[in-house]
Amino acid sequence: MSEDLKALTRGIEAWLNRTALPLWQRCGVDRTHGGFVEYLDGAGEPVAGPKRPYPQARQIYVFAQAGLMGWDGPWRETLDQGLDFFLRVFLREDGLVRLRVGADGAPQDETPRLYDQAFTLLLLATAQRVLPERADLADYAARLRDRLLSDRRAPAGGFVEVLGRPYYANPNMHLLEAALAWAEISDDPAWSLISDEIAELALTKYIDANGGFLREYFDETWTPTDDDDGHLVEPGHQFEWAWLLLWWSRTRGRKDAIAVAERLYEVGRMGVDEARCVAFNALWDTLTPRDIDARLWPQTEWTKAAVALARLANPGSARHAELLGDAAMAVRGLNKYLETPTPGLWRDRYLADGSFVDEPSPVTSFYHIVCAIAELRTLA
Repeated sequence: MSEDLKALTRGIEAWLNRTALPLWQRCGVDRTHGGFVEYLDGAGEPVAGPKRPYPQARQIYVFAQAGLMGWDGPWRETLDQGLDFFLRVFLREDGLVRLRVGADGAPQDETPRLYDQAFTLLLLATAQRVLPERADLADYAARLRDRLLSDRRAPAGGFVEVLGRPYYANPNMHLLEAALAWAEISDDPAWSLISDEIAELALTKYIDANGGFLREYFDETWTPTDDDDGHLVEPGHQFEWAWLLLWWSRTRGRKDAIAVAERLYEVGRMGVDEARCVAFNALWDTLTPRDIDARLWPQTEWTKAAVALARLANPGSARHAELLGDAAMAVRGLNKYLETPTPGLWRDRYLADGSFVDEPSPVTSFYHIVCAIAELRTLA
């Protein structure tokens, strides 16, 4: 790791351990009803509102990872209360999770969105890793997984979403992430079979055979839709899929996926505004800018992909130095979002004019930030 990237990594780890985790543990836990609040305002105060499964799941992931990364704060009690609340209020009788509950946990919408199921599986895997004595977590995960396998299969492979467009790459991407996480800690072969199916779907359908870029929206045959959605290319998802395919390649011995990941990274890099030091929101499938505002999460995915590829490059090579430089640039870009009047919060939306939208900090961003920091730590 370059000295520059070492310093940036130390800085963002210090921000995480000394500022962000203490703030969100202190102010982001709902000590009346359980679980976590979804937003903190600019003063670090909770914003009241209903609760959805994926923000809750992501925050459980955050505190489980905090334990795995050695944070000396009260990660265990925070994890336990969040996990207990989640299992109590979001699980339906069929093992799937509902779309929304009130602040008090009362059910409001029973829809079992695929995106939420994927993050439920990821939280269970991460909690299982740090709480190996909780054998019930694997049981919850297997029941949910088996329900998806029986009820939500797409005709041409992969899984169908029930809200919005049904043939959407993004929830399948997060299901791949969850299956890879479970395959690392479980001897149940079903997890590897799911990861193989979704990774193969990405290699053969989601990724354009000629351009090497990944699209988002498809029809039932996984052919891109013939509308603006079908021509969308998100730089952040190019980076995220690159990182996931490298993970899959490493665990399944599929070296052919490395070249695909390299091309996805190259496409994602086309969505970087070097003047602002950020990856922006969207390209057209002509690989020209479509939306040059920049949300926080693509900066974390750029960081992860650059680090993962740097680990594969020959140390001392020009490519290795280039990727470490990219990782440093991505962390610098990310740091812009973390510069807030109340330390430990973040901005989410960075506009093309160089300003940030003044709005509460969404809890959902914390998962992305922690994932990036965990990846940076692999270079130490």
